[in-house]
Amino acid sequence: MSNSKTDPGAATGKRDHLAPTLRSRRKSLFASTVGNVLEWYEWSAYAVFAPFIATVMFNPSDRVSALLSTLAVFAVGFLMRPLGGIVFGRIADRRGRKFVLVTTMLMMAGGSLVIGLMPTYASIGAWASLVLLLARMAQGFAHGGESATANTYVAEIAPSESRGLWGSIVFVAIFGGSALAYSVGGAVTSVLSDGAVAEWGWRVPFLLGALLALAALWLRRSMDESEVFAEGRAEDGADDGGRPLPRRQVVRAVLLVITMTSGITAAHYTWTSYVSTYAITRMGMDAGVAYWCSVAAQCVALTTLPLWGRLSDKVGRRPMMITFAVLMIVLQIPLTGLIGPEGWTLLVASSVALAVVAIPGALLSATMAENFPTRVRTQGIGFAYSVSVAVFGGTAPYLNQLFVEWGAARLSSLYIMLLCSFTGLACYLMRETRGIHLKDA
Repeated sequence: MSNSKTDPGAATGKRDHLAPTLRSRRKSLFASTVGNVLEWYEWSAYAVFAPFIATVMFNPSDRVSALLSTLAVFAVGFLMRPLGGIVFGRIADRRGRKFVLVTTMLMMAGGSLVIGLMPTYASIGAWASLVLLLARMAQGFAHGGESATANTYVAEIAPSESRGLWGSIVFVAIFGGSALAYSVGGAVTSVLSDGAVAEWGWRVPFLLGALLALAALWLRRSMDESEVFAEGRAEDGADDGGRPLPRRQVVRAVLLVITMTSGITAAHYTWTSYVSTYAITRMGMDAGVAYWCSVAAQCVALTTLPLWGRLSDKVGRRPMMITFAVLMIVLQIPLTGLIGPEGWTLLVASSVALAVVAIPGALLSATMAENFPTRVRTQGIGFAYSVSVAVFGGTAPYLNQLFVEWGAARLSSLYIMLLCSFTGLACYLMRETRGIHLKDA
């Protein structure tokens, strides 16, 4: 009879027992990421086609008013995110991460289907604007839950020493979804005439998103539940869950995350969701050229994300976050001023800006998860991140356009620079959390 300590077969059996766990985690990471890419694609498609939606869903007699109204609906969708983050965050901390990730995928797909099929202002008048508003509110509600849960889930299934690298995949999905939306925008505007795009081509990305969501749902159904969540729930059950969490600690974490993400999200949505609209409507750039330049810039930034995530596992989260704040404050005005009617100006400015934005983007999942206890992690991230994104990110395209219409475009850059200074201050006040076990958060 062989000894299990020396028997190769026993050792092999042990490795075979452990290997599926690693494969299963990677499979779950892949399923989460694919779904997250599609959710961000569906979310970003609205911003990509904002100039065309403005002409068919609002009063076309006032072009500026129609565009501002379209961007206002974009902002209202973001204002629903805190509510979605709170509601779905609570559900995720009670029922599990997987359940919420499947549910939010369904809601986002449903919203895209409604937008893709809805009648226009010319057909039903102001009702078209109302239906569009309701669809975006539903998507914003779902998006708040998706963002919080995806950030929590990926951080919890990641090895402690590689959480920055694994967590960077969440922002890979964000850039990937946005790049996919701009790719579809570029393809539609390149293949179809301006008249066809305005008449029906703008619907294509929304219908495509609803269709692709079916594949993402199939993948997400096979995901594993987070071990950290399962173990935490078991421990709470064993202890009756009666130990109250330190309220002051949780409130401090929420306030720090809101402040930390304010500059990040304002810069991100300015350089992914607004600058192409600015280049098209103000600088006279061809729409197809603007879309493809935005795609290329986001792809450049996307390739840097794993690098930043891995580097944060080596040097820490705080120094890299502070580096982002300083770089954005220094570069915001010159990069914005570089944009002109030529495509290369948008390509260069957006590539540099988004590569800088990718620094904190790669770290967000790990940093936020490491600042909240497991019992309230998704709720905390859902509320703090969604509030920050709604207040500072969702309003960024609208404020940028408004400042431009007022003839005070410089104010939008100063606004982003101010918020980035808040980000740097919050990161300075945070403790370094690199490599901690999430049970110790």
